[in-house]
Amino acid sequence: MLLAVAVENTRTLVGLVFEGTVKRHWWVGTDARRTADEWAVLLQGLLAGESPVSGIAVCSAVPHVLHELRDVVARYYQDVPSVVVEPGVKTGLPVLVDNPREVGTDRIANALAAVHLYGAPCLVVDVGTAITIDVVSPAGAFVGGVIAPGIETATDALGNAAAQLRRVELVRPRSVVAKNTVEALQSGAIHGFAALVDGLVTRIRAEQSLAAGTAVVLTGALAPLLAEQLATPVRNEPLLTLHGLFRAFARNN
Repeated sequence: MLLAVAVENTRTLVGLVFEGTVKRHWWVGTDARRTADEWAVLLQGLLAGESPVSGIAVCSAVPHVLHELRDVVARYYQDVPSVVVEPGVKTGLPVLVDNPREVGTDRIANALAAVHLYGAPCLVVDVGTAITIDVVSPAGAFVGGVIAPGIETATDALGNAAAQLRRVELVRPRSVVAKNTVEALQSGAIHGFAALVDGLVTRIRAEQSLAAGTAVVLTGALAPLLAEQLATPVRNEPLLTLHGLFRAFARNN
């Protein structure tokens, strides 16, 4: 059983993967102050009663958390094979950008999984703290992408900056044109960011000469907010990063 841990800025996805199938998964808050011992207690609590861990794969967008997780692996799972997805680790996915070390390892894991599941070319839309749209070329190489503010990130910033606006529950409003401030904010968040994704996908396809049928894979903790609002047909894979970590682990072990 592979223990896969994908650390994002706001949330961390923890999963158990067996032969490519995610058996269990949990979303936990990402806290850069959490120590290695606290991570170990958290993981041991989640894994209580589960099959023994025979491998560990980790990717992280938060350097301090990655440091603590390395310590967890070294002290608590020293006899378990492990892989940290980072620059220099073999994935089989060429990264053809100006500085490959700048690309978030969660984005690499997502692209790796998308190619395995749907082939190349493909686009990966990850809806989390940021919204990223990454491009895998027909040759199967990661060739770049787009980074935009995430839904919560943008709405929180608006609530902090505008005196008469406030944070609201992120749910679909009754209509696009709202009759009150709460639903107006919800419409801007849900319909606005759905339109952003649709527009960017259209522009990317045109610029990269990708066919209209090119797979668009949707993932991320907040992907359910947009899944039914997008005009773009998508393949919904909320646990895509765990699949990518499994592929990376298999390639290196």
